[in-house]
Amino acid sequence: FSQIQHNNCISFCRICVITLAEAHPLLQNGKTIKSINYQISANCSRLQNKVSGKSKRGAQFLTELAPLCRISSSDGEEYTIYSCIRGRLIEVNENILSNPAILQEKPSTEGYIAVVLPKFEESKSITQGLLTQKEYEEVLLKRLNSSS
Repeated sequence: FSQIQHNNCISFCRICVITLAEAHPLLQNGKTIKSINYQISANCSRLQNKVSGKSKRGAQFLTELAPLCRISSSDGEEYTIYSCIRGRLIEVNENILSNPAILQEKPSTEGYIAVVLPKFEESKSITQGLLTQKEYEEVLLKRLNSSS
């Protein structure tokens, strides 16, 4: 359930673009992003993802709960952004490393986090499980009302 707060998966012809959700704390309350780190563990960096050919050889395989990156804000908070879908990591957005502000300024376009390609046979069930914008807003409203 907390995944909805962290990121969106926008699907185009089976390609999923992972972005921060509108309700993510980094997009609220005037927070400033200090750093973004694609180094997930000592042995795993998303920057080491090397994809080649039509079959996307070399792409890292991600589960729904696979961390993509960690984002630190100037107030000391750190947020782990998860894949939220199963598939091959096609690309990470290295531009946000040198210009973290675009994550906040243009979260749905230039400030995307990664691009993931689900398996063909799973892509339909994945996209059917995604929330529409209206459903997403209803979940946020329910969450807000339950915390009041």
